[in-house]
Amino acid sequence: MQLNSIKSKLGSTKAKRRVGRGNSSGSGTYCGRGCKGQGQRKSSNVRPGFEGGQTPLIMRLPKLKGFKNPNKVEFQIINLSDINRYDDGEEVNVLTLLEKKIICRKNNPVKLLGNGKLTKKLNVKVHKVSVAAKKKVEEAGGKVL
Repeated sequence: MQLNSIKSKLGSTKAKRRVGRGNSSGSGTYCGRGCKGQGQRKSSNVRPGFEGGQTPLIMRLPKLKGFKNPNKVEFQIINLSDINRYDDGEEVNVLTLLEKKIICRKNNPVKLLGNGKLTKKLNVKVHKVSVAAKKKVEEAGGKVL
């Protein structure tokens, strides 16, 4: 086998399109560049968003104020008055809160706040607990795990 005898498979290569070789070639006259103007010249390569010197759309739109933190954690908030539905000695966790439809999302963390009175002895196991809520749970005889 020699390099000059190797041939590619039929249909695997395609001839390069030759522009500007007369009208009979199918891409003559303006060679696919249109008529006159910046895009017709040989070194026409305007950057994306360039509008010919007119103030571009991206600069005409107003800037947004502030900043969106991509790492912000959205807590699902529950109060002591919400967990009064439980029986004495039960454990309050994400799964039981979902079953009782106190929260609606399993993946978002839960925070317990101290709004309301707790009358039952409960074991609370959630992601975060406020100081006031922890104090009220322990006063009622429960534990915060």
